[in-house]
Amino acid sequence: MPEATHDEGEADRSRARVRAEELRAKIDHHDYRYYVLAQPEIADSEYDGLMRELLDLEQRFPELVTPDSPTQRVGGAPPSELFAPVTHSVRLLSLDNVFDREELDAWEQRVKRELGRDPAFVCEPKIDGVAVALVYENGRYLRGATRGDGAVGEDVTANIHTIRGLPSRLRADAGAIPSWLEVRGEVFFRLADFERINEELGQKGETLFANPRNAAAGILRQKDVRITAGYPLSIFFHGLIRADGESIETHWDALERMRALGLRVHPEAKRCVSLDEVAAYVASLAERRHKLEHEIDGAVVKVDRISDQAELGATAKAPRWAVAYKLPSEERTTKLKDIMPSVGRTGAVTPFAVLEPVRVGGVTISLATLHNADEIERKGLLIGDMVVVRRAGDVIPEVVAPVPSLRTGDERKFVMPKDCPVCGEPLVRPEDEAVTRCVNLDCPAQTVGRIAHFASRGAMDISHLGDRTAAALIDLGLIEDAGDLFSLGPDALSRVPGFKDKSIQNLLGAIGAAKNRPIERLLYGLGIRHVGSGGARVLADAFGSLDRIANATAEELAAAEGVGPVIAEAVREYFDRPRARALLEKLRTAGVRLEEERKRGAGPLSGKTFVITGTLDAFSREITKERIEALGGKVTNSVSKKTDYLVVGRDPGTKLDKATKLGVSTLDEAGFLALVGEREP
Repeated sequence: MPEATHDEGEADRSRARVRAEELRAKIDHHDYRYYVLAQPEIADSEYDGLMRELLDLEQRFPELVTPDSPTQRVGGAPPSELFAPVTHSVRLLSLDNVFDREELDAWEQRVKRELGRDPAFVCEPKIDGVAVALVYENGRYLRGATRGDGAVGEDVTANIHTIRGLPSRLRADAGAIPSWLEVRGEVFFRLADFERINEELGQKGETLFANPRNAAAGILRQKDVRITAGYPLSIFFHGLIRADGESIETHWDALERMRALGLRVHPEAKRCVSLDEVAAYVASLAERRHKLEHEIDGAVVKVDRISDQAELGATAKAPRWAVAYKLPSEERTTKLKDIMPSVGRTGAVTPFAVLEPVRVGGVTISLATLHNADEIERKGLLIGDMVVVRRAGDVIPEVVAPVPSLRTGDERKFVMPKDCPVCGEPLVRPEDEAVTRCVNLDCPAQTVGRIAHFASRGAMDISHLGDRTAAALIDLGLIEDAGDLFSLGPDALSRVPGFKDKSIQNLLGAIGAAKNRPIERLLYGLGIRHVGSGGARVLADAFGSLDRIANATAEELAAAEGVGPVIAEAVREYFDRPRARALLEKLRTAGVRLEEERKRGAGPLSGKTFVITGTLDAFSREITKERIEALGGKVTNSVSKKTDYLVVGRDPGTKLDKATKLGVSTLDEAGFLALVGEREP
């Protein structure tokens, strides 16, 4: 067959260019109908056909590919090493909370007093997601950033661009397009998508996401945009910060304008002319909260008129013209069928409740942690009790209390076992701790936990390697510790049940990528007791090498700024073990990065002041103080207006009352551990 002439080639290219523009316009139209209006016009198969045709054209004629083409959402860019900082033009503030009608009335009275008149309001569901700031220039998507600390966020432009339903170009049929448009939104996972993802992770034996919000935050901040593109993130827009050339007088008009431009606005948003209407909206939302496609923890109430918002202004932390009406955590009663001990990676034996399955907050709960034996005693729980359960913060299953009036006499006390339920070795409870431990380092439960922790996202980030896969690798005799992971090959992995060519390739690729992680991630992944992500960062900054850390004396370790004697002794004790030295050599032989140039930072808690009250279960006050100081924070003894956080343990004293009066933020133990990047002690 004769080759096509030059003129014929140009004609083909010209036709392809016209068709590509037609396809992009059609796809943008159908994205708008599906994601923004929720009124699809074609079947998914037809939509997929349009996308395939466009992709085929762009592959045949690469010069036709444009940055805002729908095909570019798949994330073809190589992984970036870090996110660049983005300074927000207007700070992303937090919201003050109200919890009942009385507090809502008090907020409205303050607003009316400042304005001298009755305002109208706009109510929207408070999505439990990740706040982002986006910019469009001349109608084209330019930049996307995370909230960060409110003043400076992280540039996640490419990651946000992968979200289906986010327009690459604003709709031209919405009138004149602003030359510069800055908007705020919330990225989240639909509950159906979240449950499907966790189901797939569970089938692979990988670590599950704790909740939709954490999942969205982690996926949005992936350094490899291709990973983000593989997940079905969603977005709603709720704030218009700047629209050059336009005069918008109310927040309600801003929502309508964003919707017209193709930006997805929550369909449950409503304008209310009185506080009674606001209260009715909140009550209705509370009744329907579990019928929504995503999790919410309340409603956001905003003064409608933008000039009123400007007049009311903001405090250092929150706008005075908006408030979050938080919905209460739901509670249900069910039977405590049993209390079972679980052994973690550090040997900590944690009792957990086995419950008669019960639906709480839209989720079926059958298990809940009970922390330690003292907590069971304090709550007065007996096996066989009817108990009140809830999802703390609408997320973590928690046994609140027993219902003594429903006891039959058949209930019995829980007794912590004397021997490890996994390996049979004697358990030990140190005098100054609430946690009972298995001290046998060869305990299979600890080995599985250590390897899963080593592979976790906060450590070496070896995707496709969770508890189930780790247990299978150990049971088959393929690995004894984390160092053996780097010597695995295709033949060995083919013996793991359920592993086929694709899963083998994925795991080997993730293991290979882990060799070049920062040394702070490796140090954290070793699972040294008392060394969380913050402590690992401080040690890496101070020594810059795993070998120098391993060979330092306890005095040298403790002398490093932010490292106290407790952490120093734990590190020294860890590296004095022959098995730790052997692991280090395996890592060295495998080519894992063990040293790097470090530039010491101020620490994520730099400038923050903490006060501690009550009894903490996970760590002593001294260790908690070290955690804070290791991350740049300061601990004082008394609460004042200068206090940023009060860490609240069991049986808090008058400091909690004073913090409440002064409006100081409080953290329970779980909240504190999340803040400093800790999990199990």
